[in-house]
Amino acid sequence: MRIKNIAGCIGYRHVCSFIFLVLLVFATGAVAQQAQQTVQEQQTIHVNIKSQPLDRAITQLANQTGVLIGADANLVADKQAQALNGNYTPEQALMLLLRNSGLTAVQRSPGQYTLVASANTSRNTDTVKLPEVRVTGFTSPDAPGNPSYTRTNASTATKSNLPIMQTPISVQVIPRAVIKDQQAVQVEDAIKNVSGVFPGFTFGGFAEEFMIRGFNTNFANYRDGFRVQAARLSLANIERVEVVKGAAANLYGRIEPGGMINLITKRPQAERYYSLNQQFGSFGQYQTLADATGALNQSGTLMYRLNFEYLNKNSFRDFGFFERYFVAPSLTWKVTPNTQFDLDFMYSNEKSREDYGIVALGNRPADVPRSRFLGEPSQDVATHKLYNTALTFTHAFNDDWRVRARFSHFFRDGDDSQTYPIDLDNVTGILQRGFFRGRGPNNLYQGTVDVTGRFNTASIVHNVLAGWEYYGNFAKFKSIVTSADPINIFNPQYSPVNQGNLQINDFTVLNTNWNGVYFQDQITLFNKLHIMGGGRYDWVTQNNGFASGVDQSLDTAQAAATKVSDARFSPRAGIVYQPFEWLSFYGNYVQSLGAANAARDAAGNTLKPQIGEQFEGGFKTSLFDGRLNTNVAYYYLTKQNLATQVPGQFFSIPIGKARSQGVEVDVSGEIARGLSLVLTYAYTDTEILEGDNKGNKLFNVPKHSGSIWTRYTMQNEALRGLSFGAGVFVLDKRPGDTANTYFLPSQARVDAMVRYQLPVAKSRFSVQFNAYNLADQTLYGGTIGDRFSVNVGMPRTFVGSIHYAM
Repeated sequence: MRIKNIAGCIGYRHVCSFIFLVLLVFATGAVAQQAQQTVQEQQTIHVNIKSQPLDRAITQLANQTGVLIGADANLVADKQAQALNGNYTPEQALMLLLRNSGLTAVQRSPGQYTLVASANTSRNTDTVKLPEVRVTGFTSPDAPGNPSYTRTNASTATKSNLPIMQTPISVQVIPRAVIKDQQAVQVEDAIKNVSGVFPGFTFGGFAEEFMIRGFNTNFANYRDGFRVQAARLSLANIERVEVVKGAAANLYGRIEPGGMINLITKRPQAERYYSLNQQFGSFGQYQTLADATGALNQSGTLMYRLNFEYLNKNSFRDFGFFERYFVAPSLTWKVTPNTQFDLDFMYSNEKSREDYGIVALGNRPADVPRSRFLGEPSQDVATHKLYNTALTFTHAFNDDWRVRARFSHFFRDGDDSQTYPIDLDNVTGILQRGFFRGRGPNNLYQGTVDVTGRFNTASIVHNVLAGWEYYGNFAKFKSIVTSADPINIFNPQYSPVNQGNLQINDFTVLNTNWNGVYFQDQITLFNKLHIMGGGRYDWVTQNNGFASGVDQSLDTAQAAATKVSDARFSPRAGIVYQPFEWLSFYGNYVQSLGAANAARDAAGNTLKPQIGEQFEGGFKTSLFDGRLNTNVAYYYLTKQNLATQVPGQFFSIPIGKARSQGVEVDVSGEIARGLSLVLTYAYTDTEILEGDNKGNKLFNVPKHSGSIWTRYTMQNEALRGLSFGAGVFVLDKRPGDTANTYFLPSQARVDAMVRYQLPVAKSRFSVQFNAYNLADQTLYGGTIGDRFSVNVGMPRTFVGSIHYAM
């Protein structure tokens, strides 16, 4: 996209505002660098650490002093730390903790240290050495307070712990530091930092859908690798978000070929940690977060974690609201050094306003106030209770071979009431509407068994994976479906449906049994060439039944069920050439069996399964000693048997075959001392290749999109703990439906952040302030693919928070 097009999108005044923010960040950095020459002496902090293994003592010291300490895990293994109790500066405490360990600390920047082997045998040095060194890894990348925007590994892409640089797949990781800096509450708040991922429809908070490489996720996200359907997941206990593009379906099945979003939860830690976060914001936003973890026994083999959230907020949308209670306890039991059990539970109780947004008029969204609500405020309420129990067993036979077995039960109990749009008279503004209210239990059972191993044949290194997966989805829904009074979009007069005399007239029974077995082998030649091959075989049986009429029942729906069976082998191949440690070239080819074959036509028949095929190539870099990572990818992706929902109806029609191709750029990390960024750009070219809309673009997908978010942490010791951030998120115009009858206009959102963190006794205390959509542009989220359901984005919004950790 040319600069003048972007400027036209943002507007001259908004461009100046953003430029001013960026210049402010860099100017502040320049002042800090100059002030660093007159660093003041550190204040003393009370430190109390008992004698324990050195790795645990380092983590405890980092928590008590607020500094970041990096180390190669092999350096600190099998070393013991002496007890430390008294008032010290962070440098003094670190030096005393390392005495007689054979290690010394190197300061990378104020408040950040790296442990290295001592250059000589003297153990009584009185100062900390200051040369630059290469950071080989952190004792725990997910340790609370880690400010890094980068991660070297991502387990979602390969179900193994291969480095991202050696993975022939495009995978991006959004760590906790980014989530914290942007005060993200929902998944949508986090994934805007990933190229080629765009917002879909949300029903006002009921669920979240995304478009990845042009294709929607069908309201499905993943939590620790397990699929969660039609639920809006909290980030309260999420450590990081991993987005895998294209090839993910080969290991997980049932995924749209564009990719998947996987939320990785916080894990129990042996080191004690407590935090409390209180957030206040515009439109009555109020959020309380609590996080606690530690060991339950002296040996540290039994650990717990407990996360809690209470969220209550109104909305800029008329009558809008969202309320959630969330609690997630976890236990980890290290039975032996090689055997571990994990037990996780999650409960979420949500209540929200069902909201279909506004409508399209002519070739764009209607010119009505962005607060305009076109449903029925007295009846359009959705309540959902979510329960999730997961058990994981892991056993390492030796350093090379491991087995992991997992089971998850997800239960959803929902009561969903909505007044939905059907058709609009463009002249009078009269919107025809229908009414739906449904309730029923949904049980989701999932299980996996994975075996991973590493072995050599001659000079070839093999990293292998073999596994089996089961997915069972069972639901019974009873609903009321009827007409509702029309409404004028320019002068709404609300008139709820009288439900007193209505009887249940729609019945649905869903039964899905899905099995898959998969394997892959990634071989390494000459320490530079990595070749991956494998595949997945799926066999699925669906027995779905539908019945309409007040004289029908769940039994008649079950009796009318149609059994559909599908089976398919999907190959997977990839290659990585890494000529230098900092540079990798990669490519992959994959086929997939999609999840949307549960869609039905007007007669209730299940549509054919959706098939995906992708070619991808690109390169990755890891610069500045691993502190800055980039991924550049080109892909060509097709999807057959594509289905789209009929406007105003609960069934779909096939539109044939569609194609998406494009270029994606992702950059994240630290580009200078204290200055971190996340930079993205995506060129996404979509086209419908078959069907009535042949030649049209896929809805909700902009051709150009990009973002930049920067954070600068002051380097002057006197101003230590002060951080500034600013960013802009740009979307090109997007079709609102597959017929391309209207477009959502180009838009840009400018955000900013300031935070001050200071040590208080044995704790860390911080205050933070975020501003979103500073230019107060009219923003749009996604559509459902018709002309009558357009999500409206937030206006200018402010959020402040107080954080206390110890």
